Amino acid sequence: MTTGELVDLSRLIEWMDAQGLESGPLGEVTAITGGTQNVLLRFTRGDREFVFRRPPPHKRKNSDETMRREARILAALAGSDVPHPALIAACPDAEVLGAAFYLMEPIDGFNATLGLPEPHASDPAVQRAMGFGMADGLLALTTIDPAARGIADLGRFEGWAERQVGRWRAQLDGYSELDGYAGPDIPGVDAVGTWLDAHRPREVRAGLIHGDFHFANVLIRRDSGALAAIVDWELATIGDPLLDLGHLLATWPVRADVGALIGLDAPGLPGLDDIIEYYGARTDRDLSDLTWFRVLACYRLGLILEGTHARAGAGLAPVEVGDTLHAMTVGLLQQAVELISGGNP
Repeated sequence: MTTGELVDLSRLIEWMDAQGLESGPLGEVTAITGGTQNVLLRFTRGDREFVFRRPPPHKRKNSDETMRREARILAALAGSDVPHPALIAACPDAEVLGAAFYLMEPIDGFNATLGLPEPHASDPAVQRAMGFGMADGLLALTTIDPAARGIADLGRFEGWAERQVGRWRAQLDGYSELDGYAGPDIPGVDAVGTWLDAHRPREVRAGLIHGDFHFANVLIRRDSGALAAIVDWELATIGDPLLDLGHLLATWPVRADVGALIGLDAPGLPGLDDIIEYYGARTDRDLSDLTWFRVLACYRLGLILEGTHARAGAGLAPVEVGDTLHAMTVGLLQQAVELISGGNP
């Protein structure tokens, strides 16, 4: 699709006029690629650059509410140590462009899964710093007090651990409502769910979690290995921040089965044990139950990705994308099985 087919630019201009966001035509309108879901455009107006974000053309039932939540979270992160795109303005009214949307400041950074520039491509020290920069991003996120920033109502924490398996299994079962989806073929999914329910951690602690934290959802600074921004906040909620660490470890680019989503050629990255040690030395959290969070991350992310496979079967997403993400779902559940059995994925 062209940008004009994705977004009614004339209506967007009218809305921006009403918000007092510069004047004149939109210039240099380009689609930002690399994701599989939402629509991202970058453009200029007047002397300012903007990044536009809205749900995909085939919206899910909760797509508009997801955009509203994202915008609210970005607003709440203003002034914090968490690297994030600054929110410019949001439109919660889906009638304006057919979906809720928001505008944010562009970030001077790059998506490492789309290729590494220099010096990142050839300097092992910078690659190592990239890995620890991911952990630093998560550690910064643990400093956010949801109540103090007015977002404690993003999710109910009471009973959080107890609800996880049922919550994500219900989502998987719900995909069967889509015509054309043959149903899940995911070895180990039942056994992993049973293990999670039987081995819940002794302690969980509430915080803001990103919910989908990996290299494809961050931008790296061009002058160092540090994070320029954490992006794609659509799965953010209130939960235990150790789940974000679990997601990072589950998608660490050392396994072939995560390569489809986290394609990253950086042999200088620190290993999984290095990341765990680095994080553990900078938090007051007991990591003795980390395996549970890692298994939950594999289970949760795998069942979420299976949704695109189901949508592809119903003609609502590209078949090749659905097949790719289904393969990753199978790999994530295999990783969970290995963790449960005491292996070292």
